[in-house]
Amino acid sequence: MTLEQIIDLLQSDRNFQKNISHWQTYAPKEARYAEFPDALDRHLVAVMKSRGIENLYTHQSEACEAVIAGKDVVVVTPTASGKTLCYNLPVLNEIIKNPNSRALYLFPTKALSQDQLAELHELVTELEVDVKTYTFDGDTPQTARRLIRSAGHIVVSNPDMLHAGILPHHTKWIKLFENLKYIVIDEVHHYRGVFGSHLANVIKRLRRICKFYGSNPTFICCSATIANPDELARRIIGRPLELINNNGAPSGEKHFALYNPPVINPQLGIRKSAIKEAARLATSFLRHKVQTIVFAHFRLYVEVLLTYLQRELKGDFGKGINIAGYRGGYLPNERRRIERGLRSGEITGVVSTNALELGIDVGGLDVSIIVGYPGSIASLLQQSGRAGRSTSVSLTLMVANSSAINQFLCSEPKYIFERTPESGIIDPENLIIKTNHLKCAAFELPFDREEYIDDLGAGKILDYLTEENVLRHSGERYHWSSDIYPAQQVSLRSATSENFVILNESKNAEVIGEVDYFSAPIFLHPEAIYLHGAAQYQVTKLDWEGKKAYVKEVDIDYYTDAETKTDLKVLQIEEETSTVDDARTHWGEVSLTCTTVLFKKIKFETHENVGSGDLKMPEIEMHTNSFWYSFPGDVGLRIGIDGSQFGGALRGLANMLGKIAPLWVMCDSRDLRSISQVRAPFTERPTVYIYENIPGGVGLSEKLYKESDKLFEAAVHHVKTCPCPSGCPSCVGPPMEVGADGKEGTLKLLHYMLAVAPV
Repeated sequence: MTLEQIIDLLQSDRNFQKNISHWQTYAPKEARYAEFPDALDRHLVAVMKSRGIENLYTHQSEACEAVIAGKDVVVVTPTASGKTLCYNLPVLNEIIKNPNSRALYLFPTKALSQDQLAELHELVTELEVDVKTYTFDGDTPQTARRLIRSAGHIVVSNPDMLHAGILPHHTKWIKLFENLKYIVIDEVHHYRGVFGSHLANVIKRLRRICKFYGSNPTFICCSATIANPDELARRIIGRPLELINNNGAPSGEKHFALYNPPVINPQLGIRKSAIKEAARLATSFLRHKVQTIVFAHFRLYVEVLLTYLQRELKGDFGKGINIAGYRGGYLPNERRRIERGLRSGEITGVVSTNALELGIDVGGLDVSIIVGYPGSIASLLQQSGRAGRSTSVSLTLMVANSSAINQFLCSEPKYIFERTPESGIIDPENLIIKTNHLKCAAFELPFDREEYIDDLGAGKILDYLTEENVLRHSGERYHWSSDIYPAQQVSLRSATSENFVILNESKNAEVIGEVDYFSAPIFLHPEAIYLHGAAQYQVTKLDWEGKKAYVKEVDIDYYTDAETKTDLKVLQIEEETSTVDDARTHWGEVSLTCTTVLFKKIKFETHENVGSGDLKMPEIEMHTNSFWYSFPGDVGLRIGIDGSQFGGALRGLANMLGKIAPLWVMCDSRDLRSISQVRAPFTERPTVYIYENIPGGVGLSEKLYKESDKLFEAAVHHVKTCPCPSGCPSCVGPPMEVGADGKEGTLKLLHYMLAVAPV
């Protein structure tokens, strides 16, 4: 049975359609072409035509012309639209004409680097020119590194290796930096929040070293669809660039459906397991040999889904059906084998984390099943884009879970299909991040004070580091004077470098992972179940001073979830707006004191609470930014909420706003937290805070402050349309947490915030 026939059956199946909250169909698009730019080498053009590429797509031609003219660009087109040629063609063109020229390619993952390297090698082989292309990452053998530094025309790497392995050793890379013509930054939308804030500082260090060696490279950035690609790319590279989004790539007919599993407990708002429903749906496609990819948010879910599918389809193996898993933790050779199998069609189905969301070439699959909202609309569209060859029909099913943000998207599909995707937000000026990179930059090259004459903040940081004997001030220059190697102390994936190492006692204290300082009490407390690579480990000891957690391998049917008590104090208001009846919205700097006080044991499959325990963990203090809304002290009387119910209504409001806020700022749900205070110490009023769970903050709360009305309106609509009678995890929280009248009270507060009467 073909995919077209299966789609027809699904659209006419009443039982299936009862669970479809929205079905979007996109008409096919024909390709729009443009000529190869005249400035491209004729032999390069001839090779492209021999590969069947007679003309470029409009965006490819436009990008090549701009780059060859020396313009910085950001190319924004959908998945599988041929963005690779937007940088490979001008880079190869330059190296053919000037063999001394060099290029640096940056990709967010090693897998993507390897994939792009393979494509480059094929093209270079057909060109029959001497263009040496190498990857330089943690897996590169020591014996090859000297050759790459001296002879590599195109060095393919990642931000982490650039930060810790290339920039601190720039004297070994003189050939690269003296002749660096192009810097390619692919998957720009991936660099948001902490990671993007770090990258902006790494690029600033890179440009500083290039200037030292007399080069001024052109930047070629590529991104999936987000609201502010040119702004995000500009903040990362530190200068304006040209936006190219005139997509000319063809596409087949696309179907995108939101599948909401049926409710099995109306009182608690619990639906059928999204994992089990996804496995059932995937099985039906795979039995008809329809090539399918299933995306799961966590490594554990990948292994669980893979187990379910292998059990269901065991009798079909050997009949043209083959299923694989794909995630971090698999060996590189195994991942390459799976990628080849998907391209050739040998592998029928794959279950993956977002590792296959990025532009790794796995051919065109037919169906993409996404288990739960992946954290941003951009990621959702990227994962959807994995289904669909250039002109064939494709289908995406997002299988929702019971969480508030999933249920919100099912009730409000316009946030996926009509609304402009979210903005990527970074803050290169984050104090912790900026200080760490100023240390790294000082290690690489002494600072002249005039470098930061217009940046008072940097000057103050340099003076502070001098007082702490990290730097030595001599004349007008700052020199590195510490014994430590600063780049090794800085992780680009977190704001703080104080990570806890996890040691497996079952295998001679083997290191199996690490967790950042602020997450350690939540994930590594005594008796916690730490999940890693689909395996379970129980924490036996947490050495707080030594930053180590000791674990042992276990095989149990539950995981743990910790609860934290948080005290919040306002340090400084950056902006403030008065609304109805002197209620106020604010954003500013806050101090948090967090203590993990207990943990629960949650049973797999049923999510039942099967036990709990009290914890006495050290307090952790963090300075960050927050958005908050303060009500007048008598708001409960004004809108008719009984005093005994007011606290529950306020908690319900904090729950609802905190759960859907990530939609507005393109961040992981763990990057924002919300709390309520019936009488906040700072305002002396009932107040709800949504704060950034990131030291120093990266700008998320300011965005919420500026779009607060939209956030409140969306919350009202979702709470009103949620079918639960008095609250559930899909909206304000269960009645046991917010009270029997918590849902009604939350709605009254939301209507008050929007200055409208309840209807």
